[in-house]
Amino acid sequence: MTCSADEHARPFNNQIRGVNLGGWMVLEPWITPSLFYQFLSGRENSTAFDTYTFCQVLGATEANRQLRNHWDKWVTEDIIAELANSGAVNSLRLPVGDYMYKPYGPYVGCFDGALQYVDNLLDWAYSHGLTVLFDIHTMKDSQNGFDNSGQALGFQWTSALSAEYVDQISFQHWPIRDAKWMGTFDQDKAEYSYINRENIKHSLAVIQEIVDRYAGHPAVLGLEPVNEPWQYTPIDELKRFYWEGYLMVKRQAPFWKYIMHDSFRLDPNLWGGFMDGCPERALDTHIYQAWRDPDSRIGFYTNACNEKGILATMEREFGPVIVGEWSLATDNCAMWLNGFNDNLPGFPRLPCKYTPCADSYLGKVQPGVPLDPAKPLQGPYGTGISGPIYGLCPSSRDWVKESSGNPLTGRDWVKAPPQAPQHLDDTDNVMRNLALKKLDAFAGIAHGFYFWNFRTDLYDPQWSYMAALDRGWIPRGSLMSNNDIDLACKREDENDYICVFKKHQLDSAVRDAVHYALEAQNLTSATHTKVFNLTGSAFLQAADDVISDYFEKFHKKGATCDFGGTTQLVERGRNITDEEWVYYSDDEYRFESNGPQIPIWMFALIGLGVALFGAFLGFIVAMRCSPGFNARIRSYAVLNPITKSHSSMIRSSLNLPALSDYDEIKQVIATNQAEQDGNMF
Repeated sequence: MTCSADEHARPFNNQIRGVNLGGWMVLEPWITPSLFYQFLSGRENSTAFDTYTFCQVLGATEANRQLRNHWDKWVTEDIIAELANSGAVNSLRLPVGDYMYKPYGPYVGCFDGALQYVDNLLDWAYSHGLTVLFDIHTMKDSQNGFDNSGQALGFQWTSALSAEYVDQISFQHWPIRDAKWMGTFDQDKAEYSYINRENIKHSLAVIQEIVDRYAGHPAVLGLEPVNEPWQYTPIDELKRFYWEGYLMVKRQAPFWKYIMHDSFRLDPNLWGGFMDGCPERALDTHIYQAWRDPDSRIGFYTNACNEKGILATMEREFGPVIVGEWSLATDNCAMWLNGFNDNLPGFPRLPCKYTPCADSYLGKVQPGVPLDPAKPLQGPYGTGISGPIYGLCPSSRDWVKESSGNPLTGRDWVKAPPQAPQHLDDTDNVMRNLALKKLDAFAGIAHGFYFWNFRTDLYDPQWSYMAALDRGWIPRGSLMSNNDIDLACKREDENDYICVFKKHQLDSAVRDAVHYALEAQNLTSATHTKVFNLTGSAFLQAADDVISDYFEKFHKKGATCDFGGTTQLVERGRNITDEEWVYYSDDEYRFESNGPQIPIWMFALIGLGVALFGAFLGFIVAMRCSPGFNARIRSYAVLNPITKSHSSMIRSSLNLPALSDYDEIKQVIATNQAEQDGNMF
């Protein structure tokens, strides 16, 4: 599957700066929850989870009525113009359903009129100087089991199993996820026992329909034949499908780009040399941080910049690579991100922020809106929790300013509440830095990107390009030759960070991490494994050296500094004091610079001096301003050395009477005191 020289070949010289128009023609509950609020408190036969069940539950007529209202309002010419005018977008990735071109099952009649909206979009894009990449986002019987494939496949109602505890409707999806586009998947062996040629033939027919309809439109950049086929897809069958689709495109649209998803396997050994010499072909990979474990900002920054190494390798071994989906999310908090009223087991990793659910873009004519603020979490319930509660919707956590004073650390975020006080909110700063680093990695090395998504129904700027532009996280104007972007990964590229173990980790966990690092480098000789014979501080120092060497060697190939949460990144040339480890309970670290240090006793001495000076000033003010206090002080014999001082400066400062008057005044005070004592009886 290679190509010889082709007279139609055009160099892929233009960098893509694009956004996805997700949620428009392929429904995803987390992007446009307003369409799915109507299914809250639904039962087995009246709840929709995806595009397939949306059409099935509502029926073609009602579903199409609601969809037309949605199509009218979710993507408009004003929005396309706004994206173009930002100067930061030159292309649009349009997810479309296979059912729009070859309807089947509940889709028949449900998507009537959809193609006219797509035609309008192409005209808008062309008039505003933007290109459009067609992305076939769904496959018959699902290519990955996600709701974004049209059908969240691998689904079972479990209401009967929970009836003895409470009368509620429940289901499971993630533990039994399935994908039948390619055929019959054996869950036990994680492989396909049967290949469904009819489904593949259907998908190729959809490609032909798209080529027939749009080959002559000047706005079309190209085609992506399938979005995110899961990692268990038989690679030989997938490559054959890509090859056959490529030939269909080139026969009628020779200048279209043909962009193939990596099937969640960005591996040069898998893709290197595939379709070598074929013009206009590129590889698509999707890079998200939302499903990573919680980390410091340094960890997220470094991970973003490290993608350069992987992308550079793929560009060298395969050719043009595009990051077809990415976002600024560093958590899994966006409502229904992992499915309607559901969540992946173990997610979200940290508590989410809850804010008032936004008003619907569909208006009050849409069933289910506005949300009832008097209702708690409603069913049906999946294996995880995500949904509106009393009018509040979960959203991305805030980043907080660091108590250590070092803005590069991030451990405060792990312990902090999900919503930061306004004066401690550092989200804008962290997101801006993260965006610049991702732009540096994706555009500086690869052939560009498409951000997911152009906007969201709820306010989630980490997932909304338009909101991120408004917040200043992503710069407006041309992203080409932008100095802030070009230098964003400078520190990471220069290895300014090292990977070390956190203090007070279990010995077994440290040894497991060291063993992994040595195995990964094929360092298994006695010379290298003698580290395990060490104990105490000698072992910990040697372990730090092993982990640091491993990270420095492999971080540009995608390795992370994590090792089950036992390690962390620190700035090179910095020390972490034991006192600080105790104070921060190993969850946050502060840095102490190498070099001259001010001793603690000196700080104490300075503090004592300041306190004494303040007390002295207060004494002088009281002596001058309070006659009663002045008289009482002068009555104390122990203070006679001061009150009877012959120094004119002292007497003036303390407002003391002349010495010639002192005995007379003392007698008056004594007389007054005697009279007061007599009045008490």
